[in-house]
Amino acid sequence: MANIKQQKKRVGIATRQRLENLRYRSTVKTLAKRLETAVADGDEQTVAAEHRELVRTIDRAAARGAMHKNTAARKKSQAARLTRGDDAAA
Repeated sequence: MANIKQQKKRVGIATRQRLENLRYRSTVKTLAKRLETAVADGDEQTVAAEHRELVRTIDRAAARGAMHKNTAARKKSQAARLTRGDDAAA
């Protein structure tokens, strides 16, 4: 356990940052599931809107460091493949 005041502050900061990163990653998973549901339903406008929101959130998470840039690129590629309807998405 931290004994020094600055260490205690850093522990609190690290905890807040970890929770914020967790929120980003969780949101990306939720939006990916919503995109899959929209693709299954077949509504093109909903698919486009969900894809746009997912990509925006992934980019934001990568810029903040909540997600590695290669992970973000992979998730965006998977979303694009799903949106196009390629057989390789399975």
